[in-house]
Amino acid sequence: QVQLVESGGGLVQPGGSLRLSCAVSRSITAYETMGWYRQAPGKERELVATITRGSATTYADSVKGRFSISRDNVKNTLYLQMNSLKAADTAVYYCNARYRVLASRYDIWGQGTQVTVSS
Repeated sequence: QVQLVESGGGLVQPGGSLRLSCAVSRSITAYETMGWYRQAPGKERELVATITRGSATTYADSVKGRFSISRDNVKNTLYLQMNSLKAADTAVYYCNARYRVLASRYDIWGQGTQVTVSS
């Protein structure tokens, strides 16, 4: 069974930076798309950033210019560099791996890592 394990969350002051990591237990080149999502208390889970097998990236408007998603296919690890953090970025951040079998799409999720932005 494939496992996604996030790390790097924590408490940071507004304007600070964090780098999240997602270690995957198999080759990440197997996945069509990988991404980061987040869920704040009382809110639905939302997309933060995605990166395709070909390294094309997309970002939520709220994080453009501040966050950067990347992948290391040798280490089988996904990253999210978060700069200029705001209180509104406080959430549990989840790693996602997506693949397709014929016409069906499947998602694998990590357990999440808490990011708290507060002074």
